[in-house]
Amino acid sequence: MTDPREFLVTLEGLRSEAQSLLTDVPAGEDLDSVSASLIRLAVHAAVSTLDTPGIDRAIRAALDAGASAAQVHETLVVVSGLGVHSLMEGSRRVLDAVVERGDGPSEQLDDERIAMRDRFQGDDPYWVGFEEEVPGFLDALLRLSPEAYQAFFDYCAVPWRTGAVRGRVKELMSMATDATPTHRYLPGMRLHLKNAVKLGASRTAILHALDIAAAAPSHPGVPAAG
Repeated sequence: MTDPREFLVTLEGLRSEAQSLLTDVPAGEDLDSVSASLIRLAVHAAVSTLDTPGIDRAIRAALDAGASAAQVHETLVVVSGLGVHSLMEGSRRVLDAVVERGDGPSEQLDDERIAMRDRFQGDDPYWVGFEEEVPGFLDALLRLSPEAYQAFFDYCAVPWRTGAVRGRVKELMSMATDATPTHRYLPGMRLHLKNAVKLGASRTAILHALDIAAAAPSHPGVPAAG
C-alpha cells in the first residue's frame, strides 16, 4: 500500500517551491497596505478556512486601509472559485476510471466540443500555462460535461471583467489561498505565482503574500444563523 505521507504537501515545502521559482525575480517593492489587506481577507474568506470572525475583521481592515467596497467584494468573488479544485482533481480521475472500464467518451472530440475548446482556450498563453500545472483537466471536463466546462470559464472570468482589483493582486490572493495551512494546493500555488510574476509582482511581495497565507487559521466551523 502506498504511504500517504509520500504525497504530503507541507507549508515548508510550499515555501521552498516558491523560493525555487523566484530565483531570478527581483526583490522589488513590498505589498502596499490595500493589497496586503485584500490578500488577508482572501485567506480568511476562502472555503478552506472560512473564518467568519476573521472575515469581519479583514473586511473592516481593508476598508480602513482605503480599499473600495468593489475591491473588497471582488476579492470574495475571486476566492469563491476555490471549489473548482474539486473539478480539477476529480474530473481527470472520473475520465480515467470510465476509460479503464471501456465506457469512456470517444477519443475524438465532436465538432461542438472542438468549437468550445477553440472559443474558450484557443492558443491563449494563460491556458497553456494552466495546462502545464493541471494537465488533462480541461480536456476531461470538456469530454465529461460541456456545460460544466463553459460554466468554469464563465465564472472564473467574472472578477477579471469587473476589474476592481489589479490583476497581479488577484493572482497573489489566489496564490495565497492555495498556500494556506488548510489547503496547500501546490498546482494552484505554482500557477498563480508564475502569473503574478508575469504581471510584475516582486519577490518581496510574493513572499509577503505567502507569509499572510501561512498565518491563516484552521477552519473553525461556521455556526448556524440565529
